[in-house]
Amino acid sequence: MASRIDVSIEHKHAPPDAGASKKHPNTCPKCNSHYREDELAANLRVCAQCGYHYPVGALERIEQLLDPGSFIEEAADLRSADPLSFFDLRSYKERIAEAELKTGLGDAMLMGQGKIEGNNCQLTVMDFSFMAGSMGSVVGEKFARACERAIERDVPLVSVNASGGARMQEGILSLMQVPKTVCAVENMRDAHIPFISVLTHPTTAGLLASFATLGDVTIAEPGTLMCFTGPRVVQQTVREDLPEDFGRAESNYRFGHLDAIVQRRELKSTLAKLLRLFDHGR
Repeated sequence: MASRIDVSIEHKHAPPDAGASKKHPNTCPKCNSHYREDELAANLRVCAQCGYHYPVGALERIEQLLDPGSFIEEAADLRSADPLSFFDLRSYKERIAEAELKTGLGDAMLMGQGKIEGNNCQLTVMDFSFMAGSMGSVVGEKFARACERAIERDVPLVSVNASGGARMQEGILSLMQVPKTVCAVENMRDAHIPFISVLTHPTTAGLLASFATLGDVTIAEPGTLMCFTGPRVVQQTVREDLPEDFGRAESNYRFGHLDAIVQRRELKSTLAKLLRLFDHGR
């Protein structure tokens, strides 16, 4: 009788002493400082000791950036289909349902309109915790609609990005979101609508290769990984040691790929300033 081969990659056997080394849930991965949840939230999820920027979900990001009560969500009813009936270790439908329960979101992007220090804007915000912020047909459609709404309303588009790339479970439909979103940005350019792109950790692969790097102004939070392929894969491919900041915002800024690196506590005021400048220029 043939033996059964375990191909699971989701669960690994922990070492016997794993429980002893379990860290506090809000331990800073850079300096090992511990924080209560309310302390971390009050400091915009930035380590007070070393400045490490913790990931921020889409809903919390909206609270941090937009004027209270100004956000009006749009296209909230959009949901991903399963055109390939995709199944790996679990079905795609099951993974989508799990992500919805985990995040409270319909997909990896929220879209709507709001105000930043009184300045009107169209807004898209991504959430990495929803299937690694992967860009499927819903994310592409929401971004394209956001571009259309920005043109209709004659207001700038602010996009806060975080993604691991295209969503493989949707195959070519996911990959086609790359040209779709690029064309949507081009339509805004033709209409002279400003586009501000904010890159947060991580913004990689298909998203980086599409709309995320096409902003009239492109800024990033400190330490953001922004490269098409991760440093570990690149290092294994070229078989050479890479700089410590390879693919990070700081390296990209030195090479002119970014307009600025902005601390999270300054992000709202920076976006407000840009919106005022664009409004005055028009």
